[in-house]
Amino acid sequence: MKRQQQQNLSQSRDGGYTIIESLVAMIVVSVLMIAIAPVMAFSVATRVQARRMELATQAARTYIDALRTGALKPTDTEKFPVKDTSSAPNVAPAPGNLANLYCVDLDEKAGCTGSKDFRVQGAWRSVSATSNQEAKEAGYGLTVRVYRADASGTLTTTGQSIVGAGLGNPNAPLVVMSTEIPPAPEGGASSYRSICARTGCK
Repeated sequence: MKRQQQQNLSQSRDGGYTIIESLVAMIVVSVLMIAIAPVMAFSVATRVQARRMELATQAARTYIDALRTGALKPTDTEKFPVKDTSSAPNVAPAPGNLANLYCVDLDEKAGCTGSKDFRVQGAWRSVSATSNQEAKEAGYGLTVRVYRADASGTLTTTGQSIVGAGLGNPNAPLVVMSTEIPPAPEGGASSYRSICARTGCK
């Protein structure tokens, strides 16, 4: 009986984990977690940035549609595109004040300052037009930049990318696109003549 009890006691002692084995297991798990954490953080940041850029693209299309339908009037100088006077195409200067730009409010809070809100800058280019009204009547080329409404500091003109940007630079535009706005339907030139006036075709 004594021998059997001793055998049972020795088996029970050998059946559990030692403290050293537990510590080694914890160290291995910690190293694996440290190795995986940056990949997971990058994945989350990329997904957030991709979603933000998708919403910014929708904001740009909303702005373009407002111009095409005439919802934005040339007299509304704060929201209507500014004239691009730069010598190179599609390089209108960055806005100095976001508060004067067209707001697309996507969070249900008052004001346009949240991280889900956007400010849209538009710049029109036309050889024949010299004023906003003439640009509307003749049609124009349009460059659109979409900034985060919570941006602060000096804004830039170079767009962001999804990959490698993390959560992105809040002072850089999320989306930069160019399009053509046709002449106003209430008596402007034809679309063909509008393009010719701006490009010099005959």
